[in-house]
Amino acid sequence: MDKNYHVFSDGRIERRDDTLRVVTDDGDKKHIPVEHAEAVFLHGQIDFNTRFVSFLNSEGVAAHVFGWKDYYSGSVIPEKGQRSGRTVVAQVNAYEDEQQRLRIAREFVAGSIHNMRANVAYYDSRGRELERSLDELDAAAERVDETNDVAELMGVEATARKAYYATFSTILPDEYPFRSREFDPPTDEVNSVISFGNSLVYANCVSAIRATALEPSVSYLHEPGERRYSLSLDIADLFKPVLADRVMFRLFNRGQLSGDDFRSEVGACLLSESGRKTYTKEFEKTLEETVEHPRLDRNVSYQYLLRLEAYKLKKHLLAGEQYDGFRRWW
Repeated sequence: MDKNYHVFSDGRIERRDDTLRVVTDDGDKKHIPVEHAEAVFLHGQIDFNTRFVSFLNSEGVAAHVFGWKDYYSGSVIPEKGQRSGRTVVAQVNAYEDEQQRLRIAREFVAGSIHNMRANVAYYDSRGRELERSLDELDAAAERVDETNDVAELMGVEATARKAYYATFSTILPDEYPFRSREFDPPTDEVNSVISFGNSLVYANCVSAIRATALEPSVSYLHEPGERRYSLSLDIADLFKPVLADRVMFRLFNRGQLSGDDFRSEVGACLLSESGRKTYTKEFEKTLEETVEHPRLDRNVSYQYLLRLEAYKLKKHLLAGEQYDGFRRWW
């Protein structure tokens, strides 16, 4: 898998010969080897032009843009890639079929609950005494197959996530209290890191879906809407506990994030540039880690697991292969 490149400085990004060059407002220059890039993440106030967009398109590289409050704002998606009208038709047909949509959506929720539970079980085994939360997650998991429609299923997912978030105050250091999920805007350090991490997972899912012929705006758990890639929301739910949350737990518990890594702005608590860099470095390190895949009989990176998830869904839609949402097995 190619690498992600993150740009935090303010300035401009441009094509320079056969590569990309970032010119900061301070006059510093840095080149990005686009031939080895999976995607470019733009976190600062960056200017670019159509020549930059055309170059990304020719190289098949996506650019993901982040705005104020560390929110994912949108993507420049290259035309280069796989396309299949047959796949899009199969996606839409599955969405229109209430029972098929429900079966797929159940897998997203079941996998998500499994992966949340794996995190809680890890810390429970290390003396955090989280048995009650584990029981609540188990109860939610048992209800998944009993749901009759997607709205009811979303309620089960919300119940499970509430039980999961309730463990954060025990998992994280006392100096970073966490009471509830607040994201518009994030009101404390933990919420700001959750929001930023979730945005990174979502953007990476956009890149993963782009590598297939799936249409990213046709989804099953989250309702398709305007101006968003809702299928990325579906797949991201599976991987947020495995990627975003585990990175956050490590950084806080190891003291790698401190008060200097946050800033207050218009009623919001946000990561500073140093905080975003610290988090992103650990996040990218995690994406590059590998695990032995039980079916492929070889090691694959976390980043490749995202793409495999999209391919699994595609095979289900086109070939009728059973789709099982990603569940952490290690």
